[in-house]
Amino acid sequence: MSVTPEAKRAAFRELHQSGCFVMPNPWDVGSASALQSLGFKALASTSAGMAWAMGRPDNGVERDDVLAHLTALASRTDVPINADFENAFARAPDGVAANIALAVATGVAGLSVEDSTGDPAAPLYDFALSVERIAAARSAIDATGADVFLTARSEGFIAGRPDIAETLRRLTAYADAGADCVFAPGLREPDHIRALVQAVAPKPVNLISPGLPVADVAALGVRRISVGGSLARVAWGAFLESARDLAQNGVFDSFAAGAPGAELNRLFSDARV
Repeated sequence: MSVTPEAKRAAFRELHQSGCFVMPNPWDVGSASALQSLGFKALASTSAGMAWAMGRPDNGVERDDVLAHLTALASRTDVPINADFENAFARAPDGVAANIALAVATGVAGLSVEDSTGDPAAPLYDFALSVERIAAARSAIDATGADVFLTARSEGFIAGRPDIAETLRRLTAYADAGADCVFAPGLREPDHIRALVQAVAPKPVNLISPGLPVADVAALGVRRISVGGSLARVAWGAFLESARDLAQNGVFDSFAAGAPGAELNRLFSDARV
């Protein structure tokens, strides 16, 4: 790697100043290298993609495994990495702060913190506690002296609480508590997206693969688009289809659709990772 963490953090912050950029989500160093080679200016980790690669379900990976994964991604790429840091692996603000400091030490340029509890009966942390958690994350980042970009996520639309008014209330409060960017996974209605952009302006909004072309998303005022585990699902889909064809039909026809080995060898020989 030839680009310092400080330079990547500055570049990441600059990306959010205007326009709209796509930040795809690799699940390991190889997929990160491939995405970097295609010219993407920033990448984000995916909790789901990483977990599946480890033979675990999403949200089934321990904190230290995530920290090691982030260290590998950040140290072996020349573009900024934004960390999917789930719920910061803690409930209380002081635990959030301690874990955020560990995440910053991996060399990431940005990280996100969710308000999801993982409890279906009460899927979101109480409002006041959620705000305190974001404030604690902000303070922890500032205490390190690193210019790491903080994204606050409100998970209601994917956690069984699809309430736009509550989502706007939470994300506005998170922005006020020090988040640099806000994100509501599952938000898809253009009117909802516009309302969020207006509510937190001038702070940027992240959207996850909404099914709209990039140009249409940009026209709504969104600054950043990520894809979560979608690329990993595409890879797993092709793998499973091919493996099932082999297991059930005893044929190898699907192998013809694979990337040529020579192309992959060139990619990883040329990649600066």
